[in-house]
Amino acid sequence: MTENKEREENLIEIWEDNVDVKDLIIAMILCIGFSLGGYLIAFGEIPPLIFGLGGGVIGFIISSIIIKPKRKLTITKEDDA
Repeated sequence: MTENKEREENLIEIWEDNVDVKDLIIAMILCIGFSLGGYLIAFGEIPPLIFGLGGGVIGFIISSIIIKPKRKLTITKEDDA
C-alpha cells in the first residue's frame, strides 16, 4: 500500500490527467532535443522551421514508444433490472 501512495505522490495533473513527473521530463527532453536538433541542422533553401517541426514529431513518436501508459481499465457489466 505504501508503494501505491508513493507512486501517487510522483504524479501531477495536466489537462485533467495524472502524469508521472519522470516520464514527463523524459518526453520533454526528447521532443525539445529533436526539435532543436532539426532546427540547427536545416540546410539549403528549406526553412529551418520545417526541420524543427519534423524533429518534434520524431520526438513525439519516440516518446510514445518508450513511455507506456500506466492505466488499468476494468470493464464491468451492468445488471439488467
